[in-house]
Amino acid sequence: MSSKNTYPYILAGVFVAVFAWLAIEPVSRTVWIAEVIPVIIVFTLLAVSFGAFRFSNTAYSLMAVWLFWHTVGGHYTFANVPFEWSSKLIGSERNQFDRVGHFAVGFYAYPMMEWLLRKRYCGALTASFFALFFIMSIAAGYEIVEWWYAAAEGGEAGMEFLGSQGDIWDAQKDMLADTLGAIAAIVLYWFVRPDKSAH
Repeated sequence: MSSKNTYPYILAGVFVAVFAWLAIEPVSRTVWIAEVIPVIIVFTLLAVSFGAFRFSNTAYSLMAVWLFWHTVGGHYTFANVPFEWSSKLIGSERNQFDRVGHFAVGFYAYPMMEWLLRKRYCGALTASFFALFFIMSIAAGYEIVEWWYAAAEGGEAGMEFLGSQGDIWDAQKDMLADTLGAIAAIVLYWFVRPDKSAH
């Protein structure tokens, strides 16, 4: 088996090891459980569907960015990840770790386009718009889930999961980050076009 074919297995193995390591004594077990649920769901779906549809290695790499990033955020809580250097770099008092994570969510537009085009469900232009709207819908839906959880859980755990850090426009900025990430992924897809190459 070539390194190209073993890459998804290696990537999955590394992720499982990192996930297990970061599951040990997180800052808040309550927040950790809430944060890793979507990670577990996405990883499980990718593992279960691997035999039926194998994405390109580029797609798996892009999807892994969010899986790793969100897992780290779940361990520390997003507002408390040691990521201060990025804030100092741009002159911000806010921890930008979660904003980068939202940008990474947009990377899932790439595999969405790949799936649509390799399955020949539509043309490239339609796939681009569908992938963009898919990410924007996920972004809006997740912000609603965050609001619901924060309201239901209350207290410090609710606020840590919400992760607004006092910014009243946090939800809108997060959705913008998701959208910009999706646009970047779609542009990349147009350059790579894995649907036109060997897999």
